[in-house]
Amino acid sequence: MDAGLGGACTAPRKGLVLGCLCVGLFMAMLDNLVVTTALPAIGRGLNAGTAGLQWVVETYSLVYASLLLTGGTLGDRWGRRRVYLLALALFTAGSAGCALAGSLPALVAGRACQAVGAALLTPGTLSILRHVFTGERERAQAIGVWSGVSGAGLTLGPAVGGPLVDHFGWAAAFWINVPIGVGGLLFAVRVLPVLPRTPVRMDPAGQATVVMGLAALVYVLVEGPVRGWGDPLVLGATAGAVVLLTVFVVLELRVAEPMVDVRLLAGRTAGVPAFAGFAVSFGFFGLGVFLSMYLQYVLGWSPTAAGLAMLPATAFTGAAAVVAGRICGRVGSRLPLAAGLVLVAVGLAGFTRYGTGARFVEFGWLLPVIGTGLGLTFTPISVAVLGAVPAARAGMASATVNMVREVGGVAGVAVLGAVLTSRFTASVHVALPPSQAAAVSHAVTSGAALATAPGPVRAVTDRAFMTGMHAAMWTGAALLAATAALVLSTMRGGRDGAAG
Repeated sequence: MDAGLGGACTAPRKGLVLGCLCVGLFMAMLDNLVVTTALPAIGRGLNAGTAGLQWVVETYSLVYASLLLTGGTLGDRWGRRRVYLLALALFTAGSAGCALAGSLPALVAGRACQAVGAALLTPGTLSILRHVFTGERERAQAIGVWSGVSGAGLTLGPAVGGPLVDHFGWAAAFWINVPIGVGGLLFAVRVLPVLPRTPVRMDPAGQATVVMGLAALVYVLVEGPVRGWGDPLVLGATAGAVVLLTVFVVLELRVAEPMVDVRLLAGRTAGVPAFAGFAVSFGFFGLGVFLSMYLQYVLGWSPTAAGLAMLPATAFTGAAAVVAGRICGRVGSRLPLAAGLVLVAVGLAGFTRYGTGARFVEFGWLLPVIGTGLGLTFTPISVAVLGAVPAARAGMASATVNMVREVGGVAGVAVLGAVLTSRFTASVHVALPPSQAAAVSHAVTSGAALATAPGPVRAVTDRAFMTGMHAAMWTGAALLAATAALVLSTMRGGRDGAAG
């Protein structure tokens, strides 16, 4: 049986543990978006079309979201240190496999291996922190650093990916993980404490239904806008997701040791901050995709320049997350979480002021606003949810909140993408003759089409894209503002409200 060393860690040792966990987390978060800037180069290098490239991104989302809950449970049962080391090794091996891939199927397989590692790794980092940092205030501050690294990894993805691809080719976007992963693995072997395992019973029926149900849900969200919501495969996956996830909820309410405490999410203590995680990912991931298209295809920026434009958001995310940890330790999660949601909503709405001739000096102020908002949300969400459960179930709680965030990001790209596409198509059909409108109406799903359209048509498609993007940004901002109101009206205040 593992010996519990968490409470015996000295302050310097705790700092080393936090730094070690941040290395693995940063690598996993970075890979969420670093590949987006490499997709055109991958298409050229592997002779892959749009549908194939889509699966390079979608495979990661499918596997990662589907296995997060399983990863949390395995960490609680098998030992958090052991599962973390396995996860980091899998992610590093998957990264090397992606970099060496000579065909699209090999690349997709490597992405799946990365996702398995990330699904095991992400909940483990928070779970270990929950055990090592036992005091409420020090735990909030540690989660603040953890959240800053998580947010920085997400926002740095495009900034790192652009220059790497431009100078070293698409494989460099994956090779970068290998030395970091190997170094992080050696570091973890030396500094991570052996923590007590939780005698959690395995729940095979719950495992099977939630993995298949989440996979079906993510498939629907990703493929719905592409195939059409009435497509037989999409409709079948929708029905499957509803049935499987309903069965999962029923099973979890009946078993003695549930894989997920459904009642936890149904209450305001953890349920409201978990939904806030869904909402902020919904808005941010949608913005990340559409802003990259706007900068490159409407304003004509290079991939490197478009990626570097996100650096202001990165810096402010990291700083705000650390500050938010201190605030949560003093006054609870409610106020910083609501403030962060409002700031991200303001940032999204702010982009609706700018069009096809905008300059960075005009809209650049929005990126620090959004970065600050992200940093203020990441920390309170984790503090609130982890504070609502005993340390023994920290893996389950961490996996749950990360699963909700991941589904929120996929839903944001799908739903906001559908809003953008709908408004884009309507605008094109108003401005162009039917024959031309039909030829360019798919341009919003293909950046090359936006960039290569002839002069007069290009002006129309650019304006139509901005109309669609503005509608999508208003949609995301509205959800975030409504969530902020929900947080203020339902979560408790004060130090006792740190958990909600």
